Amino acid sequence: MTPFIAEIIGTAILILLGGGVVANVALNKTIGNSSGWIVITTGWALAVYVAVVVAGPHSGAHINPAVTVALAVAGKFPWANVPLFVFAQFIGAMLGSLTVWLMYKSHFEATEDAGAKKAVFCTSPAIRNTFTNFFSEAVGTFVLLFTIFYFTDATISETETVVGLGSLGAVPVAFLVWSIGLSLGGTTGYAINPARDLGPRIMHAILPIKNKAKSDWSYAWIPVVAPLIGGTLAALLMIALS
Repeated sequence: MTPFIAEIIGTAILILLGGGVVANVALNKTIGNSSGWIVITTGWALAVYVAVVVAGPHSGAHINPAVTVALAVAGKFPWANVPLFVFAQFIGAMLGSLTVWLMYKSHFEATEDAGAKKAVFCTSPAIRNTFTNFFSEAVGTFVLLFTIFYFTDATISETETVVGLGSLGAVPVAFLVWSIGLSLGGTTGYAINPARDLGPRIMHAILPIKNKAKSDWSYAWIPVVAPLIGGTLAALLMIALS
């Protein structure tokens, strides 16, 4: 598997499971209908875990343009590879959201609430305020990247031997995303990933969903630009503290 394919598959899995949990909670006549925020944040955290397990060995499992750009700013990833990775992430996000729609198509048709249907695809602010919405997304992504920069491999101190954790190495990322969702996600729905929001938003706009809401393009730039800024600031602070 090439890094490009790994980023497509990893991001598709992320959106399939993440968008899937929102569909399960928000859409009518699902078994998980109205099960709440804890279910959604847990589902997204586990979606990240699965995506990292699959893509990690082949691409490093960026699955997020903000991660790719921040790693490049920090000198940990070549700038020449950034466009390819970002392109793959958007392809994956769109494929993942398409699959969610196909799986839950009957439930989309059974749901009258246009906002609930849009929520399966993309985020919206609880209170619309450009500055605070932007700040929320930037802070959430800052925490994500700043913490990722300080993840380390387990070692045996006497010999400095790295202890491989295999798939368990993705667990800290899942807990990190879960924490961000629980603590910081209530303002904007914590996109903290440009591909995660914009890719599915595009699919929401073009798919033949009955009685759907507008895709809210006036807000769409915030979950794209703010995560890139937050991730870049995390990288610059990491460099300053090194």
